[in-house]
This record gives sequence, structure tokens and C-alpha cells, in this order.
Amino acid sequence: MSDDSERDATERIEKFLRHSRAKLGIGGFRKFILRGNVIDLATGVVIGAAFTGLVNALVADFLTPLINIPLKKGTDFAQRYWEIGGSKFRYGDVLNKVLTLILIGLALYYFVVIPVNSLMDRFKPETEPGKQTKVCPECKSSIPYDATRCAFCTVEQPPLAQSEINT
Repeated sequence: MSDDSERDATERIEKFLRHSRAKLGIGGFRKFILRGNVIDLATGVVIGAAFTGLVNALVADFLTPLINIPLKKGTDFAQRYWEIGGSKFRYGDVLNKVLTLILIGLALYYFVVIPVNSLMDRFKPETEPGKQTKVCPECKSSIPYDATRCAFCTVEQPPLAQSEINT
């Protein structure tokens, strides 16, 4: 008898799990998670976090010491402040943060944006040579000359004379 009751309990649990899985739509969630966009986004976030550490180290260890402003021996510009009514206004720290922001922006531009843009231009697919195109009057994108609708904005295209076709 205990063997039958164990089988019944196992069947009830399996039935409950199948019903729950169907009700929750886990299959759809699995498809969503495994889509390329989600994986790309997660990869970008992880690489971005690692890259943030690299850029911060570059600015803190190489660029900021180049422009450090020593006022007196043993003092740092970031420790400078005005005191008014017992409150300390740390202008040195604020200026250091502004300068750090500018340096991070410059470092990103010159060490990341420019090289990545040049790589993207190098691997950019070119249009087929000799393929005739026209410009959509609505969205200004380049489309095949014999298209009846724009692929980007779906506006109907008027027929073109041979003189209006771009090669």
C-alpha cells in the first residue's frame, strides 16, 4: 500500500509541476532570456563594468597626476576649501571631480570612440557596385530604384525617369 501511495504522490506532484509550468509560461520566459538582444545587453553591461575600472585607473593613475596642482609641500589641491560660518566649501574637491570628468570623457573619446569608429568603418558593408538606387523623398534613405515602397518608412514611391536614377 505504501508503494501505491508513493506513486500517487509522485504523480500528483508531477501533474502539479506540469500545470504550474504551463500556467506560468516558463517556456516563453526561456525564449525571452535566450534571445540575442538580452544576451547582448547582459554582455555589454558586464564589459562596461570592467571597462569603467580600466578608464578610472587610466585617469586616476596617469592623467590626473600630470595636472596635479601642489600648493604647498605635502598639501593636495583637493583638500582646499573656503570656510564661511563654520561650513567648509571644498572647491578643490569639486574642481578635481570636474577635471576628472573631462579627462574621462577625453580618454574615452581618444582611446575608445575613435578606434572603434575606424574599425566599424573598415568592416562596413558596401553597396553592390553598379546597383542603381534612388533616395526616398520622405525619409531620405537609399532604396533600389525599382522599389514601389520605401523599406524604411513604407511610403509609396513614384516611378522615376532614367535621369533621376543614382548609380
